[in-house]
Amino acid sequence: MGSVAMDSDYGATRELSSLQKQRALYRPALPPCLQGTSVRVEYGGAAIAADSGDAHVISHAFPHTYGQPLAHFLPKTANVPDAAIVTEHPPVRVGVVFSGRQSPGGHNVIWGLHDAINAHNPSSKLIGFLGGTDGLFAQKTLEITNEVISSYKNQGGYDMLGRTRDQISTTEQVKAAMNTCQALKLDALVIIGGVTSNTDAAQLAETFAESKCSTKVVGVPVTLNGDLKNQFVETTVGFDTICKVNSQLIGNVCTDALSAEKVLLGEEVAASKLTISDITKQICDAVQARAEKDKYHGVVLIPEGLVESIPELYALLQEIHGLHDKGVSIENISSHLSPWASALFDFLPPFIRKQLLLHPESDDSAQLSQIETEKLLAQLVETEINKRLDEGTYKGKKFNAICHFFGYQARGALPSKFDCDYAYILGHVSYHILAAGLNGYMATVTNLKSHVDKWKCGAAPITSMMTVKGWSRGPAASQIGKPAVHMASVDLKGKAYELLRQNSSSFLMDDIYKNPGPLQFEGAGAEAKPISLCVEDRDYMGRIKQLQEYLEKVKSMVKPGCSQDVLKAALSSMAHVTELLTIMSSLSYNGQATI
Repeated sequence: MGSVAMDSDYGATRELSSLQKQRALYRPALPPCLQGTSVRVEYGGAAIAADSGDAHVISHAFPHTYGQPLAHFLPKTANVPDAAIVTEHPPVRVGVVFSGRQSPGGHNVIWGLHDAINAHNPSSKLIGFLGGTDGLFAQKTLEITNEVISSYKNQGGYDMLGRTRDQISTTEQVKAAMNTCQALKLDALVIIGGVTSNTDAAQLAETFAESKCSTKVVGVPVTLNGDLKNQFVETTVGFDTICKVNSQLIGNVCTDALSAEKVLLGEEVAASKLTISDITKQICDAVQARAEKDKYHGVVLIPEGLVESIPELYALLQEIHGLHDKGVSIENISSHLSPWASALFDFLPPFIRKQLLLHPESDDSAQLSQIETEKLLAQLVETEINKRLDEGTYKGKKFNAICHFFGYQARGALPSKFDCDYAYILGHVSYHILAAGLNGYMATVTNLKSHVDKWKCGAAPITSMMTVKGWSRGPAASQIGKPAVHMASVDLKGKAYELLRQNSSSFLMDDIYKNPGPLQFEGAGAEAKPISLCVEDRDYMGRIKQLQEYLEKVKSMVKPGCSQDVLKAALSSMAHVTELLTIMSSLSYNGQATI
């Protein structure tokens, strides 16, 4: 984003359609722990990395912000004797910035933060940075008022403030961010974004603490990819909307395919570690199997990130990016590739070669939305099907693919009811984190599959969500380890994947073409949530409470006067559990959570 973006008419009153006006009137409810003017906090033990083997590296990189306690916000009816209660709320100055791609619901985070700040002290100020992190560095601001936010409530996009994909990573950028916070006398800076943005938030928090800068940094999990998931974060703002809007688009495509007998290659969510040849063969085998049942139509969903999951293409991208780093021009990159990479590059269609040569994103990842993987696979499948036709091993109709790219259609959608509620509540949680004086924390809400009044709100140190991964550039590059909040991988042993696996055969051969229809805000479908959220049990604090209840039951049952048999059973069970937990907690145990 450049100066043109920052000069845009951000914060201007929107022209709204009838539906947008109706949505702007909807006001999300708050769970009990966020109601009232007092902030009640229960602190847990020190939150450490999920992979204990990474703890030393992370603690060394973040000595001021690693190992901080978990925080759990309590309703006023909770009976927790050692809870901290904040009743004094002096006026505060809070900055907020969008960082990363727009995601449905982002505006509601700011709305919730604005309402929470003013509810606790009307003299407080919320200051938005225009044009994303570029505006943060350049101190381009807009005060968020009721008038400014009125036409952005429950609306899609990020156009109230604008956004950027740039990182806050260089020394100069970090220094510029700190200068801004000090110049504007900010008590807190709230960063709204995904894995990269929250990694940056953690680094800012550490630098601010080291430099004795009084500004606290808070991260909010907002990304349409839904890949910021861990033991504290169940899902991200925007993912529910993306699922529902794309489900309608895919449902429409399925209906069209059934009507016109076409094979359609759309881009959506999946994962594969197979070679490009393996994937081509799998698709061809599926086409052939369906053709034997006189089904000459179908839909194949291809994930945007598939190109980085195919080993040979990923290795080729790494070489290309390494040559970019060395300053080799795009025109000369192909002549500098290693022999195997050069052979693969020459094998690929010209349009894919051109796309692979694009400069990487600011976080060093490939420009996945610009690499037409679906067209590549369509061409390779067509070639293989024609080969089978010539050989007589396939006797069906010719393969005819129509490609669709679903990369941008959903991200500017009106947010779903769930995302409106979730984002607004995260805004309130962000203020609670500030009121508790916490720095380097992410706002969290758990038990999301339940009704809003049962949601549990808290805060977790961002450093506790970090892992250390190695990466290399080119054949001679060395491995480098850097703590970061990384994208979560799909748990192939999880309940959601198991459900998909159990139904994979029927999905392949049967025409299960349900169409959920447009996004619903009330009535049938409005309360529906993604299957991946509903089938998994990721209520971390809820399970902690459940464990504490079990321990209390044991204490009440095993006390002087109980039978010898009860005592023996309790000692044996507790000894076994203690031994098991000791082993799992040792440095040799790799406990990284996946989704």
